[in-house]
Amino acid sequence: MPNHPTLKNNPCDLVGGSFIPIPGQEITSHNPAQPDMVLWQGTPVLEHVDQAVAAAREALPVWSQWPLEKRIAVLRRYQEIAARRKQEMGELICDETGKAMWDSQAEAGILAGKVDITLDDSETGGFTRVKDYSFNLTESRTGRCNYKPHGVMAVIGPYNFPAHLPNGHIVPALLMGNTVVLKPSEKTPAAGQALVEMFQEALEAEGAPQGVVNLVHGGPQTAVRLTTHTDIDGILFTGSWPVGRKILEANLDNPGRMIALELGGNNPAVVMPDAHLEQAAIEVARAAFVTTGQRCTCTRRLIIHEDIAERFINAVVEAGKALRVGNPRSDDPVFIGPLISADARDAVLSFQERLIASGATSLLKAEPLSTDGSADGYYITPAVLQVDSFTPTDSEDAGCDLEVFGPLLRVTTISSLDEAIQQANATRYGLAASIFTTNPEAQRRFVAECRAGCINVNTGTAGASSKLPFGGLGFSGNHRPAGSVSLDYCAFPVASMVETGDSAALPQGMSFDKAWLD
Repeated sequence: MPNHPTLKNNPCDLVGGSFIPIPGQEITSHNPAQPDMVLWQGTPVLEHVDQAVAAAREALPVWSQWPLEKRIAVLRRYQEIAARRKQEMGELICDETGKAMWDSQAEAGILAGKVDITLDDSETGGFTRVKDYSFNLTESRTGRCNYKPHGVMAVIGPYNFPAHLPNGHIVPALLMGNTVVLKPSEKTPAAGQALVEMFQEALEAEGAPQGVVNLVHGGPQTAVRLTTHTDIDGILFTGSWPVGRKILEANLDNPGRMIALELGGNNPAVVMPDAHLEQAAIEVARAAFVTTGQRCTCTRRLIIHEDIAERFINAVVEAGKALRVGNPRSDDPVFIGPLISADARDAVLSFQERLIASGATSLLKAEPLSTDGSADGYYITPAVLQVDSFTPTDSEDAGCDLEVFGPLLRVTTISSLDEAIQQANATRYGLAASIFTTNPEAQRRFVAECRAGCINVNTGTAGASSKLPFGGLGFSGNHRPAGSVSLDYCAFPVASMVETGDSAALPQGMSFDKAWLD
């Protein structure tokens, strides 16, 4: 029997259409809410990386040349399967990540919807931009643009959205004719396997060639083997800046390899005196602490105008105290569950102590809710710390530019919109930002001057629409956003000029004698 009842197979890799068991205990997935509960166990086989890439390469000519309608049929079949398995997939995500059930079911619910968004060929849909087109250059010459798949795409998944984020790469990659090798996070292998099982079921049902989607489990060694493999054509990565940096370094000699990086964030939220303060306080607290702070778009930095600072900070602190932290499967309403691991919990607590030692004032201190970290889960309460200002460096200063993946919010005050924008930009990251104000000019300036890929007005940084682009700049990404524009990094344009006439114009200084052909 599989380790988790949602899975159709025992822990395994998928290579060339065959599920290959990987027994052992080198990687063990625990339930963060009940760490003595094992969900998945397996031992990676490094050679499977080479085999999976070879299988994807072998399937590529057939899959990429399949009629577009047949590839769409596969995605529609997958959409049906994902919709049918939403409940059980949500339960698996909840058990493996520790996310509250409502949060986990929300992730499971958007898997099927990615197909409609990918296939949207309306004026605002991404599919429109990657469709072939042609036009007349002259009476006898046609200009054409055809979009071609990159080839074999390595998809490296994260643990915080172990199904949604890989899904957001795989669906558009398949539509454009690429083949895929997925390596899920070693923290959430079961969710990655369940996702691939659904894709494989759809591919087999539609008679697709074997090897279109492949799965290899493993940790850093597996990731390095895959992202440096000589026979891949692209890397679609979601994770931290330090790992993204290593991927870039390892591929300096591969300038033609598509690398799309979706990284972290040190996301600011600005609150001005004319904001709807209740709305702003709810959104700031939600965006700071949702998913136990384990979203790359979570608000990490709160920038408040001094005229409202005292009462607004008090409201955010009280909201943090009132959050329901508990078992993600609880029948009672729970906002957040545990962190993914004991190491993640300890990292938040350690960072908190570092900030306090560097001069931060603790307004709400994060505390572990279990003492032994084994049977009781990796629970932690939210933290709010006040600092003098934010800086774009990783110094020992309390306002340093370091991202911690947990429910820890830092706060500072400002006296003007100019200062607010300066503080919002005092980071090397650039994923998400928000401003809360009813002043149209302040809204315009913030959107125009803030350096981030997702800039919201009167709503929190966490929570994105899949119908919009999603990505950042700086340490947050390399200008290849996902979301509605993910198709853009899944194909490249090929320009062609096609002449149908039988003559060629002679430029000045050139002559040609037909006799030369005799």
